[in-house]
Amino acid sequence: MKTIFLVATGTNSGLTSVSLGLVRALEVAGLKVGFVKPISQTEHLTSDRSTLFARQICQRKAPDPIGLARVSELLSKDMTDQLMEEVIGLYELAAKNMDVVVVEGLLPEAGQPFVTQLNADMTRNLQADVLLVGSLPNDFAADEKGAEIIIDQIELSMNSLDLADKNLAGYILNRVPNSNFKNQLANEITKLSGNDFSLIGGIPLNNDIMAPRVSDVATYLNAQVLNEGDMKQRRVRDIVMVARSVPYVIELLKPGALIVTPGDRDDIILAAAIATMNGVPLAGLLITCDHEVHPNIAQICRPALRTGLPVLAVPSLTFETSTQLIKMDRKVPFNDLERMEKIINHVADHLDMKPLLARIGEPKEPRLTPPAFRHHLIEKARRAQKRIVLPEGNEPRTIAAAAICHEKGIAHCVLLGDPAEIREVAANQGVILPDDIEIIDPKTAIAHYVEPLVGMRKSKGMTAPSAEKQLEDTVMLGTVMLALSEVDGLVSGAVHTTANTVRPALQIIKTAPTAKLVSSVFFMLMPEQVLVYGDCAINPDPTAEELADIAIQSADSATAFGIIPRVAMISYSTGESGTGDEVEKVRAATLLVKEKRPDIIVDGPMQYDAASVESVGRQKAPNSPVAGRATVFVFPDLNTGNTTYKAVQRSANVISVGPMLQGLRKPVNDLSRGALVDDLVYTIALTAIQAEQNA
Repeated sequence: MKTIFLVATGTNSGLTSVSLGLVRALEVAGLKVGFVKPISQTEHLTSDRSTLFARQICQRKAPDPIGLARVSELLSKDMTDQLMEEVIGLYELAAKNMDVVVVEGLLPEAGQPFVTQLNADMTRNLQADVLLVGSLPNDFAADEKGAEIIIDQIELSMNSLDLADKNLAGYILNRVPNSNFKNQLANEITKLSGNDFSLIGGIPLNNDIMAPRVSDVATYLNAQVLNEGDMKQRRVRDIVMVARSVPYVIELLKPGALIVTPGDRDDIILAAAIATMNGVPLAGLLITCDHEVHPNIAQICRPALRTGLPVLAVPSLTFETSTQLIKMDRKVPFNDLERMEKIINHVADHLDMKPLLARIGEPKEPRLTPPAFRHHLIEKARRAQKRIVLPEGNEPRTIAAAAICHEKGIAHCVLLGDPAEIREVAANQGVILPDDIEIIDPKTAIAHYVEPLVGMRKSKGMTAPSAEKQLEDTVMLGTVMLALSEVDGLVSGAVHTTANTVRPALQIIKTAPTAKLVSSVFFMLMPEQVLVYGDCAINPDPTAEELADIAIQSADSATAFGIIPRVAMISYSTGESGTGDEVEKVRAATLLVKEKRPDIIVDGPMQYDAASVESVGRQKAPNSPVAGRATVFVFPDLNTGNTTYKAVQRSANVISVGPMLQGLRKPVNDLSRGALVDDLVYTIALTAIQAEQNA
């Protein structure tokens, strides 16, 4: 097992972000990763940000660190050996059954002269490979001497830690201004004589993911909250200090802008209200100078407040307030898990893992963790390069997802809707739609698809007028495009019901030749692995034959997405212990799966705990190849499946991706109407991969 110890070469290095980003990147590589920050630099252990985020975001069982008071006590008594014993004890808790352990060192802090020596002691006692982590200050000039300055910092850290060459795993630079500087630094690092280490990552500066919530601004300024609105969700991406008249301010009223203005600037307050009512999600309005907004102006602005616009007030002057905001500490608050998740992913995406993985070696048993699943999902979709039609083209989340998919090369998205309206919605939401993204206006496209639809539904009495009427539904229009192979897949459901999405597919696309029915699966992103649940969305009460088909489809879906299928046919009893029509149906379905597909590892009937908990599985089904190790759970009916997936999702705070439909000739997938933008992106990726498999 390998140990990687991260040491900062200076203050404000973003050590926590880089440490947890490394945990995420190693997970994506299929490794079992432990995390520990042995020593906290705060008095209160509950306020250690690294440990908290490791537990809540990375789902690591990180042990509590040793507090600063305890460290000071031991050092004052010259008991460094005792301190190291306690460090090793925490390390061993984090290392149990792991392939690699990431250890976060101490940050250089004023008034803590022991930091360098303790980092050196921990590195030596843990026999760890060391990753140095640095960053560029905000006022840093990335000129031709910039890389030399960074090299000096690296050499100073190497000397102070008294590292042997073989212990150096590499260097990570945070907040890199541009790729040219990163390349220049990488070249300088290779010139370091006698040291076999390289630039593991250059993390680009990304101001967007550093944006605080309006509620964080309110707390920082101790502001009076005049209208709470969406202050816990909206983020401040830009600060607009108003000093000019409205015509010169309008272009600054953009998504994420916090408008800072005195309360007597009625024109600016009205302009912000109008922009909000036009769909521009401003971060909020900050009233300065202890001026109250005129009651008549407040009254006319009420519709804007109802959209969720936060309004704060402070007594300080406008310039003074803006200066305070610029100086605001950008550390991620403990309760802003959304922002920290984005930062961790951003770091992980920009690490070159090849040198580290060469040191660590192959994992004992590669796992498909949730981060690995999402990563492989995106990579497979990129390779597939499929065209996915999005019938809800004017819906804000759909537009944002299409832009992300285009930017990341996940799929070629085709938006159905009025082009002018789509681009207006995008602009109001702050989404940059590339010029080459494909938008099809249904009004001009319908005529092209009337005749094909009549041909597809002629046996059901379809006529040209009725076809034209049905094609006004963009889901039907997109489905016909899919049937004609003009696109490779369809994703809908952000505003349409499941029935609205699935019905046209059943009428026109129909089932695949090898399938007897259409079913669905959810990918359940559990803390340690990804599980497959089927069928939780389509078939109310399948027969034994249909249940067997669902199991086969679900096992094949698991395999297609990198999950080794061990199928548990869920029931209220395990093995031969129970009787009754429902359990007999599951027993018969299990036998059918074994007959039809002897290559699939399947067992049932089996209770959920026997399928999922190893100790229970050994007790209830000691000879089962599935018990305690199931990765695919097939439920006996829709009531059981839907209830179980929602109970697990909500009570365990588990992300579920899906439902993904199975058994259609071409992929059509439904969304929850509460889906987030990321949900849409992953569903588009799923659909692209299905299309590749069907090709």
